[in-house]
Amino acid sequence: MNSSSINIPQQNTNIPRKNKALFLDRDGVINHDPGDYTKSLEEFHILPTIMDKMKTWYEAGYKIIIITNQGGIAKGLYPGTEVDAIHQYLQGRCIAEGFEITDFYYCPHHPEYSGKCFCRKPGSLLIEKAIHKYAIDPELSVMFGDRERDVQCAQGAGVRGIQIPTNGEILSVGEFLQGYSPS
Repeated sequence: MNSSSINIPQQNTNIPRKNKALFLDRDGVINHDPGDYTKSLEEFHILPTIMDKMKTWYEAGYKIIIITNQGGIAKGLYPGTEVDAIHQYLQGRCIAEGFEITDFYYCPHHPEYSGKCFCRKPGSLLIEKAIHKYAIDPELSVMFGDRERDVQCAQGAGVRGIQIPTNGEILSVGEFLQGYSPS
Protein backbone atom coordinates (compact mmCIF):
# COMPACT_ATOMS: atom_id res chain seq x y z
CA MET A 1 0.00 0.00 0.00
CA ASN A 2 1.32 3.40 -0.95
CA SER A 3 1.66 5.68 2.09
CA SER A 4 0.25 8.59 0.10
CA SER A 5 -3.09 6.80 -0.12
CA ILE A 6 -3.51 6.39 3.66
CA ASN A 7 -6.04 8.81 5.11
CA ILE A 8 -4.54 10.02 8.38
CA PRO A 9 -6.86 12.19 10.46
CA GLN A 10 -5.41 15.61 11.19
CA GLN A 11 -5.72 17.47 14.46
CA ASN A 12 -8.74 19.75 14.42
CA THR A 13 -7.42 23.19 15.27
CA ASN A 14 -10.91 24.70 15.04
CA ILE A 15 -12.13 23.20 18.32
CA PRO A 16 -13.61 26.12 20.24
CA ARG A 17 -11.85 27.06 23.44
CA LYS A 18 -14.62 28.55 25.52
CA ASN A 19 -13.44 28.21 29.09
CA LYS A 20 -11.68 30.94 31.00
CA ALA A 21 -9.19 30.32 33.78
CA LEU A 22 -7.59 31.99 36.75
CA PHE A 23 -4.04 30.64 36.95
CA LEU A 24 -2.31 31.18 40.28
CA ASP A 25 1.20 30.68 41.53
CA ARG A 26 1.10 29.07 44.98
CA ASP A 27 3.79 30.27 47.41
CA GLY A 28 3.49 34.02 47.98
CA VAL A 29 0.09 34.22 46.24
CA ILE A 30 -2.12 31.64 47.99
CA ASN A 31 -0.01 30.96 51.05
CA HIS A 32 2.57 32.95 52.96
CA ASP A 33 6.00 32.60 51.40
CA PRO A 34 8.53 32.52 54.25
CA GLY A 35 11.43 33.29 51.90
CA ASP A 36 12.56 29.74 51.35
CA TYR A 37 10.43 26.68 50.64
CA THR A 38 7.06 25.75 52.12
CA LYS A 39 8.18 22.24 53.01
CA SER A 40 5.22 20.85 54.94
CA LEU A 41 1.56 21.29 55.74
CA GLU A 42 2.60 22.78 59.09
CA GLU A 43 4.36 25.60 57.19
CA PHE A 44 1.41 26.20 54.84
CA HIS A 45 -0.49 29.33 55.96
CA ILE A 46 -3.23 30.59 53.64
CA LEU A 47 -3.13 34.35 53.05
CA PRO A 48 -6.06 36.31 54.57
CA THR A 49 -8.01 37.41 51.45
CA ILE A 50 -7.21 34.70 48.92
CA MET A 51 -10.11 32.35 49.67
CA ASP A 52 -12.73 35.08 49.16
CA LYS A 53 -10.99 36.33 46.02
CA MET A 54 -10.73 32.82 44.51
CA LYS A 55 -14.40 32.21 45.25
CA THR A 56 -15.45 35.35 43.36
CA TRP A 57 -13.45 34.23 40.32
CA TYR A 58 -15.00 30.75 40.57
CA GLU A 59 -18.50 32.23 40.79
CA ALA A 60 -17.74 34.35 37.71
CA GLY A 61 -17.14 31.13 35.75
CA TYR A 62 -13.36 30.87 35.88
CA LYS A 63 -11.59 27.56 36.32
CA ILE A 64 -8.98 27.93 39.06
CA ILE A 65 -5.67 26.26 38.28
CA ILE A 66 -2.51 26.31 40.37
CA ILE A 67 0.85 26.47 38.56
CA THR A 68 3.82 26.17 40.91
CA ASN A 69 7.53 25.40 40.87
CA GLN A 70 8.46 22.98 43.64
CA GLY A 71 12.22 22.73 43.17
CA GLY A 72 12.66 21.69 46.80
CA ILE A 73 11.66 18.19 45.68
CA ALA A 74 14.71 17.96 43.40
CA LYS A 75 16.86 19.39 46.19
CA GLY A 76 15.63 16.67 48.56
CA LEU A 77 14.11 19.18 51.00
CA TYR A 78 10.65 17.54 50.92
CA PRO A 79 8.93 14.76 48.98
CA GLY A 80 6.24 15.15 46.32
CA THR A 81 3.82 13.49 48.73
CA GLU A 82 4.10 16.57 50.97
CA VAL A 83 3.16 18.82 48.02
CA ASP A 84 0.19 16.54 47.33
CA ALA A 85 -0.87 16.72 51.00
CA ILE A 86 -0.74 20.53 50.90
CA HIS A 87 -2.83 20.58 47.73
CA GLN A 88 -5.39 18.15 49.21
CA TYR A 89 -5.66 20.35 52.30
CA LEU A 90 -6.12 23.49 50.18
CA GLN A 91 -8.77 21.78 48.06
CA GLY A 92 -10.61 20.73 51.22
CA ARG A 93 -10.60 24.31 52.47
CA CYS A 94 -11.92 25.53 49.12
CA ILE A 95 -14.72 22.96 49.07
CA ALA A 96 -15.69 24.00 52.61
CA GLU A 97 -15.95 27.59 51.27
CA GLY A 98 -18.22 26.53 48.38
CA PHE A 99 -15.84 26.34 45.42
CA GLU A 100 -13.06 24.15 44.10
CA ILE A 101 -9.72 24.31 42.39
CA THR A 102 -9.93 22.67 38.98
CA ASP A 103 -6.39 21.31 38.98
CA PHE A 104 -2.90 21.59 40.43
CA TYR A 105 0.23 21.51 38.28
CA TYR A 106 3.71 21.57 39.74
CA CYS A 107 7.25 21.21 38.48
CA PRO A 108 9.39 19.05 40.81
CA HIS A 109 12.65 19.97 39.05
CA HIS A 110 15.43 22.41 39.81
CA PRO A 111 18.02 23.24 37.13
CA GLU A 112 20.98 22.96 39.50
CA TYR A 113 19.91 19.54 40.78
CA SER A 114 17.92 17.77 38.07
CA GLY A 115 18.91 19.71 34.95
CA LYS A 116 16.77 21.82 32.68
CA CYS A 117 13.17 20.90 32.01
CA PHE A 118 10.27 22.32 30.03
CA CYS A 119 7.77 22.47 32.90
CA ARG A 120 9.60 24.83 35.24
CA LYS A 121 8.47 28.45 35.12
CA PRO A 122 9.24 30.68 33.27
CA GLY A 123 8.49 27.88 30.80
CA SER A 124 4.82 27.68 29.87
CA LEU A 125 4.36 23.92 29.49
CA LEU A 126 2.19 23.48 32.60
CA ILE A 127 -0.21 26.25 31.55
CA GLU A 128 -0.27 24.84 28.02
CA LYS A 129 -1.22 21.40 29.38
CA ALA A 130 -4.09 22.95 31.34
CA ILE A 131 -5.25 24.97 28.33
CA HIS A 132 -5.40 21.80 26.27
CA LYS A 133 -6.98 19.61 28.95
CA TYR A 134 -9.75 22.07 29.88
CA ALA A 135 -10.33 23.81 26.50
CA ILE A 136 -9.28 27.17 27.95
CA ASP A 137 -9.19 30.33 25.88
CA PRO A 138 -5.91 32.04 26.82
CA GLU A 139 -7.27 35.45 25.81
CA LEU A 140 -10.04 35.15 28.42
CA SER A 141 -7.65 34.04 31.14
CA VAL A 142 -5.20 35.58 33.60
CA MET A 143 -2.35 34.47 35.85
CA PHE A 144 -1.27 36.11 39.10
CA GLY A 145 2.18 35.46 40.44
CA ASP A 146 4.68 37.15 42.70
CA ARG A 147 7.70 36.80 40.41
CA GLU A 148 8.63 37.87 36.90
CA ARG A 149 8.90 34.20 35.90
CA ASP A 150 5.16 33.79 36.61
CA VAL A 151 4.36 36.62 34.19
CA GLN A 152 6.75 35.17 31.59
CA CYS A 153 5.13 31.74 31.98
CA ALA A 154 1.68 33.20 31.39
CA GLN A 155 2.77 35.28 28.41
CA GLY A 156 4.46 32.24 26.84
CA ALA A 157 1.06 30.55 26.73
CA GLY A 158 -0.79 33.64 25.50
CA VAL A 159 -2.30 34.38 28.93
CA ARG A 160 -2.19 37.80 30.58
CA GLY A 161 0.24 37.71 33.50
CA ILE A 162 0.03 40.10 36.44
CA GLN A 163 2.77 40.34 39.05
CA ILE A 164 1.74 41.10 42.62
CA PRO A 165 3.95 41.67 45.67
CA THR A 166 5.00 38.49 47.49
CA ASN A 167 2.32 37.71 50.10
CA GLY A 168 0.14 40.42 48.52
CA GLU A 169 -3.41 40.29 47.19
CA ILE A 170 -4.67 39.27 43.78
CA LEU A 171 -7.23 41.45 42.04
CA SER A 172 -10.91 40.72 42.42
CA VAL A 173 -12.63 39.59 39.25
CA GLY A 174 -14.40 42.97 39.17
CA GLU A 175 -11.13 44.92 39.27
CA PHE A 176 -9.71 42.74 36.53
CA LEU A 177 -12.74 43.02 34.27
CA GLN A 178 -12.85 46.80 34.71
CA GLY A 179 -9.59 46.98 32.82
CA TYR A 180 -6.99 47.10 35.55
CA SER A 181 -3.58 47.93 34.22
CA PRO A 182 -0.51 47.74 36.45
CA SER A 183 1.28 51.01 37.12
